[in-house]
Amino acid sequence: MPSFKNSAECAGWPQDVGILALEVYFPSEYVDQTELEVFDGVSQGKYTIGLGQTKMGFCSDREDINSLCLTVLSRLMERTGVGYENIGRLEVGTETIIDKSKSVKSVLMQLFEDSGNTDIEGIDTTNACYGGTAALINAINWVESSSWDGRYAVVVAGDIAVYATGAARPTGGAGAVAMLVGPHAPLIMERGVRASHMCHVYDFYKPDLSSEYPTVDGKLSIQCYLSALDACYQTFSRKCNATKEASSSPMSLEQLNALLFHSPFCKLVQKSLARLSFNDFLNTPADQVAAKYPGLEAFREKKLEDTYFDKDVEKAFMGYSLPIFQAKTKPSLLIATEVGNMYTPSVYGGLASYISCNTASSLAGKRIALFSYGSGLASTMFSLKISDDDGPDSPLSQLVSSLSNLKARLDSRKKVSPAVFAETMKLRQETHHKAPYTPVGSVDTLFPGTWYLTKVDDMHRRQYERSPLTPTLPAMEVDGAASNYLIKESTSMSTETLPQQV
Repeated sequence: MPSFKNSAECAGWPQDVGILALEVYFPSEYVDQTELEVFDGVSQGKYTIGLGQTKMGFCSDREDINSLCLTVLSRLMERTGVGYENIGRLEVGTETIIDKSKSVKSVLMQLFEDSGNTDIEGIDTTNACYGGTAALINAINWVESSSWDGRYAVVVAGDIAVYATGAARPTGGAGAVAMLVGPHAPLIMERGVRASHMCHVYDFYKPDLSSEYPTVDGKLSIQCYLSALDACYQTFSRKCNATKEASSSPMSLEQLNALLFHSPFCKLVQKSLARLSFNDFLNTPADQVAAKYPGLEAFREKKLEDTYFDKDVEKAFMGYSLPIFQAKTKPSLLIATEVGNMYTPSVYGGLASYISCNTASSLAGKRIALFSYGSGLASTMFSLKISDDDGPDSPLSQLVSSLSNLKARLDSRKKVSPAVFAETMKLRQETHHKAPYTPVGSVDTLFPGTWYLTKVDDMHRRQYERSPLTPTLPAMEVDGAASNYLIKESTSMSTETLPQQV
């Protein structure tokens, strides 16, 4: 088991704080976007080419935000072998709200009951798709603060993204990510260069608490996303430049080995990478433009704020940046392409995808920039430095190994017809917040080890069970502590077991 420092030993600044382990969960069923185009009667390629999506994961009435987070947290803890007693902070980021008062984190505390550990800080964070990043920053700050007691932090980000029938529906998705946070991590949060942009806007919001569906101003939302990206990248670049030697080259995409983005849909991610290339172009000294950007000199007088929907600029820089996109961003879109928008876990699903497409030796020493966006709006760009240690027993090798079966897990899902998908969405719409209610969706199609909803009683209290586990997930090591993937019988949990809140 991992060993922990006492309070005196914690007096020094923890080193290399970041993500030690990462677990991903997505639903076991999906709808094919090509088939959905036919079913919806739209032009061929509207979803697959126009949005860049191939498949979309979705949940039946058997799954809700509590069950998604229970599943991914259980899997993380079992995979790493870190005992529940060794967690000192648990943060949840989500915008899928099923209770206006009771947090998802409080539901997850049921997993800690056998350990007797109730001394766990943290709570839910909500702002559209940004909550997971806020939770991660909180966890990192806790480990690096005087409040840290030597234990690990865990961040859980999860959401179910569903839309009413219409143009936005194919941009849905669902999933959850859990991250173990602590010192001596293979994915180290870089200090001093984090850049945020926050402001008030109504681009995407959920004022109707009786519905899962959001109110969306699509064009405004894209403009807000791109303007936030511009602002974050400019601040990020300025902070990076401030830490460099005067003789060093200024910050640009060339100095980043990978760029990962929150992905509402994959085509927007490609446009975002092109947008950053345009930023670099405008920041390039005039006497270097012709050499670095041949044929693009005519765009020199353009201004960022005037080009959000400038098709000429977009086309030119998507073409210019295509090799960069292919090498530094596209590997991160595996989950986004095949599952869809997971909201708060989206950018971290991108991180898992990128890691799964590489080896430890190819990742060692690299620097990854991540852009997180949540409507309303909140956004941050930050960077992770990957450990140089790629030895066979290193934390980095363990992390890569733990995600090596990601594509196989995606391929093991069950495809359902668009008609069944539509009926499932109708059922969710009709039963959202219904009480009492007994779900009718099949349990047999769920992945092994999935928590699922069994009942909502007349007081809106939710009960869950877990499907039996099978040893399909490889073991990891955390701080040298090897673990085996545990096989447990299905157990039952209920929110009734928690004390009344006052």
